[in-house]
This record gives sequence, C-alpha cells and structure tokens, in this order.
Amino acid sequence: MNKQSKRADASIIKRIQIRGQQHIHQAISSLTDVWRTPIASLMTMLVLGVSLALPSTLYVVLKNSQTVSQEWTSPTDINLFLKKDLPESRYKNLLQRLKTYKEVDSFEYISKEQGMAEFKRSSGLVSALTLLDHNPLPAVVVVTPKPYYRSSIAAQELLAKLEREPEVQQGKLDIMWLERLEGIISIFSDAVLVVSVLLLSSVLLITGNTIRLNILSNRAEIEVLKLVGATNSFVQRPFLYTGFWYGAIGGILAWLVTVFMVYWMEDTVVNLAQLYNTEFDIEGLVFSEIMLLFITAIGMGLSSAAISVNYYIAKIEPS
Repeated sequence: MNKQSKRADASIIKRIQIRGQQHIHQAISSLTDVWRTPIASLMTMLVLGVSLALPSTLYVVLKNSQTVSQEWTSPTDINLFLKKDLPESRYKNLLQRLKTYKEVDSFEYISKEQGMAEFKRSSGLVSALTLLDHNPLPAVVVVTPKPYYRSSIAAQELLAKLEREPEVQQGKLDIMWLERLEGIISIFSDAVLVVSVLLLSSVLLITGNTIRLNILSNRAEIEVLKLVGATNSFVQRPFLYTGFWYGAIGGILAWLVTVFMVYWMEDTVVNLAQLYNTEFDIEGLVFSEIMLLFITAIGMGLSSAAISVNYYIAKIEPS
C-alpha cells in the first residue's frame, strides 16, 4: 500500500508539473503570437487602455470632489437663538447639556451684549443703535457638529434635536448650498457609473471581436489539432492567454494614461484652489485602486476571450 500510494503521489506530482509546463508554454506562445501582428494587437490594447483610463480618471475626479466637499462641510454651523428674558443660569445649564451631545464638536456662546457690539462694528449704525432703549438681539449659541454629523441629513436631524431644548427659541442652518453640492456630486457619481458600464461593454465587444478574428485566422490549425485528439479546452487555452495579455498590457496603459491625466490636471486644480485662498493637492490612484484597475483589465480581457472561444471554437470541427 505504501509503494502504491507513493507511486500515486509521484504520478499526481508529475501530472501537475506537466500541466504547469503546458500552461507556461502556451502563455509564452500566445504572447509571441500577439506581437506577430503588432499594429492590430497594439490598437486593441490601446482601445482597452483608453476605455479603462476614462472611467478611472473620472473616478479620481469624483474622489477628489468628495474630499473637497467634506472640507467645505466643516464650517456647517448651527445657530441657536435663545429665548429672551431668561436668567443667565438657564443659559449656563444649556451649555452644560450641549457638552453631553455626542454630535457636537464645539460651541460658542455669544451673549446679547457681545452680539450688539459685533453688530455695531459691522453695520456702522452706532449712532442710530444708541437710541434704542433696550437690546433687541437674543443670545446665540453657535454649534459646530462633529465631522460625521455634517452631512445635510445628519445636520438637519441635529438641528431638530437642539430646537427641542427649552431655552432655544429658534435654530438656523444654512444647508441649501450643501444639499445642492451633494446633489451635484451624486449626479456625477451616477454619470461615472454609467460611462464605466458603457466603456466596459465596448471593451468586451472589441476585445471579443479581436479574439474571434484570431480564431478564424487559425481555423486550419484548430481543425488539425482536433483531428489528432485535442480537446476544446486545450485548443481554447492559447486564446484565453491572448485575452489575458490584452488585459494585462491594456491595464498598464490605462494606469499610465490615468497618471498623465492627473498630472495634466494638477496645475489647473492648484491654481483654482489659490483663487479661493486654499491649498489642495489632487490625489491620484492609491495602490489598492491600481491593483483593482489591473484586475478589472485582466478580467475584461479573459471574459471577452472566454465568450469568443466558447462560441466559435466549439463550432469548428474537422471536415
């Protein structure tokens, strides 16, 4: 039993080695076949690379837009106008309760006197305001939410919660511009998804058609292989590797085009940020995103090749 098991193990290992050698040979042979028609192959790879570079570049723009929107939402403050004629102790109790809010990052209390002094400085109506027999301005608390609660929906929910405090007369949140910004980014995100699906579909069609032409041009060789007993999977394997090489090299081209586009946009973005007295560096693809781009490119190449070989090679039979 031991000798038989050893022989069986050796046989399995030998078959694995033979199968591995076959795969390596067919992979190298398919790469050689790709460069036998350099112009047609390069055109296919460029189409695949550019088709993937466009959605990846749009993704970079979307990612940086979301980063900018998060920075712009940071000054989303809630103004709480407090009820008049309340003792100062009631206001202090409110400030103590605000410290217990998990949604609140910080707050600033502006008394009626501070508000009037600020209004006099900004309005220039000092002489007219001195004629008032009382201060009509209420005390105000400016609340800054934590980053997680600065979106339009979360900020509105926090505003409704703060307005239920007994010392609060009214709350105000200028959220309309933020909702418009989030709406624009949402539309742009959907547009990126639609463009990506359309371009990936075109990659499938173009690469699949190229593999189909390769199959038809090697029809005689395929018939000979089937005459000597080659299976469909053996015949299909070189064309699958061709799709792999199209995807791998196309993914590298897509990454290079994306890097060039980001570099080309960087000066424009920096100049635009300087107009708003801010500093912003555009962020390109990180390592995980680059790997996802390569995997997508290879997957598209293999998928289009698999569709073509499964359909056309099965139809080719020796006459």
